[in-house]
Amino acid sequence: MIFSIRKVLLPLFSVSLMCTPIANAYEPGDWIVHVGTGTVDPKSDNGAVVSVDSATTLVFNGTYMFSRNLGIELLAAAPFSHDIKLAADGTKVGETRHLPPTLSLQYHFDTEGTISPYVGAGINYTLFFDEKTSGPLQGLALDLEPSIGIAAQAGFDYAFAENMLVNVDLAG
Repeated sequence: MIFSIRKVLLPLFSVSLMCTPIANAYEPGDWIVHVGTGTVDPKSDNGAVVSVDSATTLVFNGTYMFSRNLGIELLAAAPFSHDIKLAADGTKVGETRHLPPTLSLQYHFDTEGTISPYVGAGINYTLFFDEKTSGPLQGLALDLEPSIGIAAQAGFDYAFAENMLVNVDLAG
């Protein structure tokens, strides 16, 4: 099976620069702030009827450390915009925007050096808005309901300077 970079790699990794204390120096009360990009590659449960394209936008994460290893993270983002197309021929029939705030509990592993891995689990609430129809569905109502689901993540921070890190994160 062949996967395109846009459909597989971009949705899996969000790379961002952040300002925070050096890796492995997290203490209770520390804040870790990420600013970067995130990609959402939605999967439709409508069978072979429609497809929804992926979208990339600005993402913000803030993690508050309760202890050296445990923190709670809130993810926020600028709105993601998606085109909705007929799966059979690619005709655009609608579009929507959404916000996916996610709250996660994270575990940061104790490691030596400049790489600090972590895992997290939490809850995601996706809010859809600005739904519009076009093409053969022009003038019909499109109403997408909010969704709630479980979120999981794994990632690492790489310290390349005392207060500057690169973050790579896989979330689903």
